[in-house]
Amino acid sequence: MEQKRAIITGASKGIGRAIAFKLAEEGYSLALCARTLADLNLLKMELEVYKTEILVFQVDCSIKAEIKEFIKQIDQHWGGVEVLINNVGYYKSNLILEEDDLDFEYHLAVNLLAPYYLSKHYGNLMKKKGSGHIFNIISISAIEQTVNYGSYGVTKAGLLSLNNVINKELAEFGVKVTAILPGPTLTHSWAGTNIPSDRFLDPKDIAENLYQVLKLGSNTQVDEIIIKPLQFKI
Repeated sequence: MEQKRAIITGASKGIGRAIAFKLAEEGYSLALCARTLADLNLLKMELEVYKTEILVFQVDCSIKAEIKEFIKQIDQHWGGVEVLINNVGYYKSNLILEEDDLDFEYHLAVNLLAPYYLSKHYGNLMKKKGSGHIFNIISISAIEQTVNYGSYGVTKAGLLSLNNVINKELAEFGVKVTAILPGPTLTHSWAGTNIPSDRFLDPKDIAENLYQVLKLGSNTQVDEIIIKPLQFKI
């Protein structure tokens, strides 16, 4: 039988959680990471209904050593994966000229360096195998700069560039790379907002788009998906 194994970072909430449910429903074995083990264990229990293998790992994606250990444990258990979903992200409202250096460095570590380490490792494994798919969940902020999204926008733009470079490097080896750029999405990042929920994207719609791309034929490549709410005003 065809192996269907996927890594999802930042899997316990929001978009990552929605993707986990969609892929588990479709029979994927999942390796999920997030910072809070209790949230991961709860998610694992909820996914048990799909009768597929679910591995959970407590990982702080701002710490290189923890990412490397995450990779080591997955490789020891599976030896490789068919799908990598770099979903983990960090956002803190700021003006980039006024923020503390540590704020930028933390954004950089989570939003760019973590996907870099994972994409480099699994991209090379997929290259040797001649198949695989890497998804980077980026943000509309990568291409539409907004005041107060300083470090977030800069590091997400960096991730889009990384996505595009890896896409070029892996295409000739049969490995796909896709960037997904969602607009405002109803996740915990918007907790306490007065904006009506129907003005946001639903994380399930992003998960559905990802899966539809994943199902396409081996010679069909989707470089980038931009998804925005039809009506959104702050």
